[in-house]
Amino acid sequence: MFSWVRSDARRRKEPELFRTVSEGLKQLYAGKLLPLEEYYRFHDFHSPALEPADWESKPMVLLVGQYSTGKTTFIRHLLEQDFPGMRIGPEPTTDSFIAVMGGETEGVIPGNALVVDPRRPFRKLNAFGNAFLNRFMCAQLPNPVLDSISIIDTPGILSGEKQRISRGYDFAAVLEWFAERVDRIILLFDAHKLDISDEFSEVIKALKNHEDKIRVVLNKADQIETQQLMRVYGALMWSLGKIINTPEVVRVYIGSFWSHPLLIPDNRKLFEAEEQDLFKDIQSLPRNAALRKLNDLIKRARLAKVHAYIISSLKKEMPNVFGKESKKRELVNNLGEIYLKIEREHQISPGDFPNLRRMQEQLMSQDFSKFQPLKLKLLDAVDDMLANDIARLMVMVRQEESQMPSQVVKGGAFEGTMNGPFGHGYGEGAGEGIDDVEWVVGKDKPTYDEIFYTLSPVNGKITGASAKKEMVKSKLPNTVLGKIWKLADVDRDGLLDDEEFALANHLIRVKLEGHELPAELPTHLIPPSKRRHE
Repeated sequence: MFSWVRSDARRRKEPELFRTVSEGLKQLYAGKLLPLEEYYRFHDFHSPALEPADWESKPMVLLVGQYSTGKTTFIRHLLEQDFPGMRIGPEPTTDSFIAVMGGETEGVIPGNALVVDPRRPFRKLNAFGNAFLNRFMCAQLPNPVLDSISIIDTPGILSGEKQRISRGYDFAAVLEWFAERVDRIILLFDAHKLDISDEFSEVIKALKNHEDKIRVVLNKADQIETQQLMRVYGALMWSLGKIINTPEVVRVYIGSFWSHPLLIPDNRKLFEAEEQDLFKDIQSLPRNAALRKLNDLIKRARLAKVHAYIISSLKKEMPNVFGKESKKRELVNNLGEIYLKIEREHQISPGDFPNLRRMQEQLMSQDFSKFQPLKLKLLDAVDDMLANDIARLMVMVRQEESQMPSQVVKGGAFEGTMNGPFGHGYGEGAGEGIDDVEWVVGKDKPTYDEIFYTLSPVNGKITGASAKKEMVKSKLPNTVLGKIWKLADVDRDGLLDDEEFALANHLIRVKLEGHELPAELPTHLIPPSKRRHE
């Protein structure tokens, strides 16, 4: 009797089975979160429904900035290749959103054709209409960088009188749509033009819930002197602090991201280090893509739950027959109090609620009679997803990462910094003398020998206690000196001969000059007398 009740309960207890993380995300969204979103009209208020292509797409990088900050040049620098539709100039040249993606042949796909292609993650952009779609296209080309990531170039954000001219579509809303789906957002600034226009300020505020994806690039920094660069950097941090209201400081990369000679090469080492850090960040995107999509699903689920509570609360307060319009206005005006009530009743963090003013504006155009009451079954399904299914997917993410070869972006500008003499830090610090025939420590060894023989060596060697008296004069922490001792004691006898002592002093100098110590002693630093034993 009631076998259907038992089978339904059994189905709920049995965990979902997924072959891959991508498949699991698709199934969870379609089976558990999408029904809640549709029932409470989530897509009318927040974000369109996600498509299968959203879960399967490559990591995307969104470039945003005022005109002539070097967005298109930055892409050209990464790819080391021109792409279809590319225009570069000091005036606002890029007037379209260009999705630069990998493909077997080079060509351009117009926006209207792009949004009907089920293999691309852009189908929901058709909601922004023809005014936007006429300014949207995909530049497709074969390039090793684009085998791992896709890059979205955006129109230059206008300043002064230019921003008063309407674009014909909601620019900030389009950027917000992309921000929800991309893996990294890069805000570009020109070292000569730090003024943040009203439109740029509006755009940065539209990216409010995606601060974890934002990186800032201060471009064209080779065109100003060091002293000016310090002032510009300080001014940029102050300006961003007023717009991005977070306690953490946004990461700013300083450099000149193109392939031309540096105009003022004084800060070359700084620019190289900053470029290397930014490239490492971009290269890590394929490896962290599944985790990012999982994180975005959790954020979306939390927002959908709060939205369900808001809509059902409004429905509950509405009269059945008379006074609907006046009650609707009253509820919209008192939405802040409804937020507080939901927060207390369901123990929800204030940070999970949608923007109050924006929600009030959207509610004014809605028909409250079409809102649905609270349906616990739908909310329970989402709670089960967050409590159980997501935890199992997290385990699968780690398993997939360990089974797959190291996924990094390759090709283009990324290749030039990996190996060879022009790799970052090559021939510096512990790498000094890597290509020399003579032992690099040898040139300073006479100086170190004078100190060595004052420490009363026995049978040509000094003890650890004697070495310590001299090494602590460097004022380096014991943890660092301990590592230097381990690297310098090549024959592992607990004593240092004259070559090993010279090596220890060389490594101390390397550390004092601000370089990192190697995990293992490089071959070129092994003392000549020890090399025959290697």
